[in-house]
Amino acid sequence: MCGIAGFVGVGDRDDLKEMTRRLAHRGPDGEGLHHDAERGVFLGHRRLAVIDLHGGAQPMWNEDGEVGVVFNGEIYNHRALRLELERRGHRFRSDHCDTEVLVHGWEEWGADLPLRLSGMFAFAIHDRRYRRLFLARDRMGKKPLFYATGRDLVAFASEVSALLGHSQVPREVDRRALQKFFAHGFFPAPHTPFSAVRRLPGGWRLEVDLASLAVTASPYWSFAIEPEESGRGEDDLAEELRSLLVDAVGRRLDSDVPLGVLLSGGVDSSAVAAIAAGLVGGDGVQTFSIGFDEQSFDESHHAERMARHIGSHHRMEMCRAGLARNDLTGLLDRLDEPMGDSSILPTWLVSRFARSHVTVALSGDGADELFAGYDTFKALAPSRAYRRVVPPALTGLLRRLAVRLPASDANMSLDFKVQRWLRGMTYPETLWNPVWLAALDPDEIAALFGERVDVEDLYSEVIETWDASRSRDPVDRSMEFYTRFYLQDGVLVKVDRASMLEGLEIRSPFLDDAVVDFARRLPSRFKFRGGERKVLLKRALRPLVPAEILDRPKKGFGIPLARWLRDMPPPQAADVPFLDAEWLHRRWRDHSERRRDCRHGLWCWMGLSRYFGAMAGTTSQEDKA
Repeated sequence: MCGIAGFVGVGDRDDLKEMTRRLAHRGPDGEGLHHDAERGVFLGHRRLAVIDLHGGAQPMWNEDGEVGVVFNGEIYNHRALRLELERRGHRFRSDHCDTEVLVHGWEEWGADLPLRLSGMFAFAIHDRRYRRLFLARDRMGKKPLFYATGRDLVAFASEVSALLGHSQVPREVDRRALQKFFAHGFFPAPHTPFSAVRRLPGGWRLEVDLASLAVTASPYWSFAIEPEESGRGEDDLAEELRSLLVDAVGRRLDSDVPLGVLLSGGVDSSAVAAIAAGLVGGDGVQTFSIGFDEQSFDESHHAERMARHIGSHHRMEMCRAGLARNDLTGLLDRLDEPMGDSSILPTWLVSRFARSHVTVALSGDGADELFAGYDTFKALAPSRAYRRVVPPALTGLLRRLAVRLPASDANMSLDFKVQRWLRGMTYPETLWNPVWLAALDPDEIAALFGERVDVEDLYSEVIETWDASRSRDPVDRSMEFYTRFYLQDGVLVKVDRASMLEGLEIRSPFLDDAVVDFARRLPSRFKFRGGERKVLLKRALRPLVPAEILDRPKKGFGIPLARWLRDMPPPQAADVPFLDAEWLHRRWRDHSERRRDCRHGLWCWMGLSRYFGAMAGTTSQEDKA
């Protein structure tokens, strides 16, 4: 796990050093810089040593020095690929370095290389013979990759801040991208806060002709639900899924450094921990969790119950909510891009805690999206029935009444759920999922930016995916939304940034290629049926995970954000361009005085303010401390 950066065109070694310096947290174990003066190519790398500790320095080159790579991630099938390439005549210098597979794989398969890889990755290959720069990102978008193009420059990096370390990358803020941020709670690919900086989507590759600097970006794979009726029974399918998960966890236990499991006490992380314990023995597994003294947000006792069940070496850190809040603004100042998901804080806290003992950790990310684990799946059928009988005018009245419900600070409180659900009912079914999750609805965004907002443009990426879906089932279409947008551009970004701030590598067995392929071909009735979520997954896990874990209500990994915001001063409105400061301060007062729950919109404002304020140097040293 590492950080990569580079460019071709205008710029010098100082630009590369600054770009790479800004990635030091992603790779504390080493730095590599390369300048090809003849072709004007600069490559930079920061290394977190996990596989082949002594032989994995980058940039890494083939035998004749004509093909080089900088790489972030892990290739789980690198041993099998190495054997195949050796049979084809390739000679490796390292003993078991997964990075070296990329340079020889490029020689053998060219632009089809990403299709051969099973893992998480973002890499850039410089082919000196054919004057090409080739970049690619893994299918599910686990590892980040950003790029910027101009008349005389093509640059790339693992983080936006590293790209902005190049003196010639413009910093013009993208107004429409900020609107999409409030509409989703994250920046949907290819958007970022800056007009000149693009996010390469998961499953995409990008090629640069070094002679002309012409750039071509295209998908090599995309997630799509394609249900297949195999006629097989549920027990047979559950057994296959369990076998696939065992294989996926086994592949992710390959490490030359200490490894553990992040254990929240929920179904997904418990499954990963149980499978790992079955493979190496409970006493060979380290598990980590954090708890909060705020009861409605604490799951630590469930994690401890699961750890006792598998016999793992469990460590738990209890966090006092008041003390954890002190870390909040400092964390926001360190993030590479604003995030609308406040669970970034507990994710960072558990990553920091785990990193004091291990370098690699497994997590349960991806199961909710692939197997219909969210509450919103339960809302689809009632919402369709509601829309058939209730006129829009009545929905508007109910929304106005719901705002008057007493505001609660509890996690997923009744007032929060009712108001979110009614908000979605104002819009067509295509937009229910994003509007239910949004920090602000389109009317609020229009008021915040002081201009009319085109709803179809605001949610253009979601609408295009919904309309292009090969399934007519709303459960399938919702899973495509969650997997292609919420998971890739929200959850995985959060996990990557929180963990890499501490130099911790996170691996996600549920996002194994074989598990994903199984899930996307599984008919929706095996995922959601009769109000039950994760139907087949839970059946597959019953031999491994206690019923009290499998059957308990889902609880998100959150913080008491609503209450914390009431005890905090509002951000500096001037730090964020385009926003109506008066409108924001009215919302802050409404929230502080409990007239309405505005936690998510205000959190997004705070994140943007800290982000742009830190960039401009307006965040005071006292605040940073």
